[in-house]
Amino acid sequence: MSENLENNNTKTAEFQHGTGVDESLIPKSATARTVGPIDYMFMWLGDGVNLGNMTLGSSLVVAGVATLNIFQTFVAAIIAIGIISTVFSLNDRLGYRTGVPYVVQLRMSFGIKGCVISSLLRGIPAIIWYGFQSWIGGTALNEIAKIVTGGSFDNIFACFIVLQLVQIVLSLYGFHAIKWVESVISTVIMLALLYVFIVLLNSHSAVIAEKWVHAKGTWGLPFFAFIMMFMGNYAAIFLSAADYSRELKTGISDGKRGMLYFFPIALAYGSVLCIGAMLASTTGISNPVKAFAIVVNNDYITFLVSAFIVMGAVAVNMVANIIPPTYVITLITKLKYKVAVTISGLLALGACPWVLVQDSSAEGLGLFILIYSAFLGPIVSILLIEYYVLRKQKVNIADLYKEDGQFAGYNPCGIIAMLIGAGAAFMKVELAWIIGFVVAGISYYLLMKYTYKGSSFKKGTIFEEKNADLVSQANL
Repeated sequence: MSENLENNNTKTAEFQHGTGVDESLIPKSATARTVGPIDYMFMWLGDGVNLGNMTLGSSLVVAGVATLNIFQTFVAAIIAIGIISTVFSLNDRLGYRTGVPYVVQLRMSFGIKGCVISSLLRGIPAIIWYGFQSWIGGTALNEIAKIVTGGSFDNIFACFIVLQLVQIVLSLYGFHAIKWVESVISTVIMLALLYVFIVLLNSHSAVIAEKWVHAKGTWGLPFFAFIMMFMGNYAAIFLSAADYSRELKTGISDGKRGMLYFFPIALAYGSVLCIGAMLASTTGISNPVKAFAIVVNNDYITFLVSAFIVMGAVAVNMVANIIPPTYVITLITKLKYKVAVTISGLLALGACPWVLVQDSSAEGLGLFILIYSAFLGPIVSILLIEYYVLRKQKVNIADLYKEDGQFAGYNPCGIIAMLIGAGAAFMKVELAWIIGFVVAGISYYLLMKYTYKGSSFKKGTIFEEKNADLVSQANL
C-alpha cells in the first residue's frame, strides 16, 4: 500500500473493517482535512502565548539580575525553536503523508501491545496538565466573576467546573473547534502583549537595559539549560506531531511545513519570553501576574490579567492536552471519539488539580515532570530512527492496523532502548532531553541490528533477514 496520501485510494471503510479501532484513528483522507496553513499557524501561536511560557522568561532574572542577557536569551531561543521546528517537521511527516495518528505511529517501534505503554507516557501527563491548566483558568475566571458581581460571587471550584464543561463541549467538535478558538484567542492575546510591551518600553526602558539587556550573562551551563527548558515545553507536543499534521490540508512541502512551526512559535515565544524578562527586570518579581499588577497599575488590571490566564489555559488545553489522551483512550478502550474526549475531560477533573497548585505539592509535581520528561526524548528519537533510518520512509500502513500482523505484541528493542535513554537522561537533568534523545536513538539502532534475530519487527527495515523464516520473538 502506498504511503503517500495523495496517491492512496484506499477507502476509510476498508481500514475500519477488521482493524478493531474507532474511525477517529484510521488514516485521515485528504478530503477530510479542514485545517489550512493559516489556521495551523494560529494554532501554534495560541499554544505559545500563555502565562506558563511567560514565567520561563521571568525565570531568567534571579535576585534582580538576568542570568542571560538579551542577546544570549534570543540566541538560545532561536536554537531551541530551530530544533523544535526541525523535530516537528520530521516527526509529523508520517502523519501528514498517511493520515495516521501518533498512537498508531508508535506501533512501528513498540508493537500493538507495546505502544500502550509509550502512548500512556504521553496521555497521562496530558490529562494531569489538562486539569492543572483548567484549575488555573478557573481561578482566574473566579476573579473575573468577583469583579463583575461586586464580590458577591466567590467559588473557584464552580468556575473550574464551568470552564471544564466548556472545554469538553468545544473538544467534541475536534479540530473544527480548535482552529477557530486558537485564531480568536491568539489574536486577542497578541494585541494585549503588544500593549504591555509598549508600556514597559516607554516607562521602564532604563532599568530593563541595566538588568537584562546589558547584563553580563553566561554562555555556560545556564545557557544550555535554558535551551533544554525551552524545548521541554514542546517535548510532549512534537512527540505526538502526527496528531496535528494529519489534520493539515495536503500539498505543503516538508520545508514549508517546517516554517508553519517556526514562525508562530518564534513569534509567540519571542513575545512572552521578552515580556516575562522585562517584567521581572522591572519589578524584581518572577510571578508575571504580580508583576503585571505593579507595572500596569489601574482598576482593570485584575480583570485583564485574569482574562489572559483564562484564554491562555483554554488555548493550551485545546492544542496540547485534549486530543492526545483522547486518542489513547480510544485506542485502549475502542470507544468512540466523542465518548473518549468526554472521559478525558472527566479524568482531568479527577486529577485533583487543586492539590497540585499547593506549595506543599510543588516538589512532587516537579518530580513527576522530571520522570515523564525523561522518556519523551527517547521515544521521539526511536520513532525518527525507525522511520528515516531503518525503513527509509517506506511503511505499509495497512500492516499497522492488523492485530495479528507483523507489529502484533511487543517490540523489546523499542522498550529496552526507551528505558536505556531515560536512564541516561537522569544522569544530567539539565540536559535530559538531548541526552535521552541521542542515547535511545543509538541504542535502538544497535538493538535492532544485533539482537532478536528473526523478529517480525525487522520486516521492511534495512535489517530484514532475507529468505529467513521470520518467526517473531517479539509477539508475546
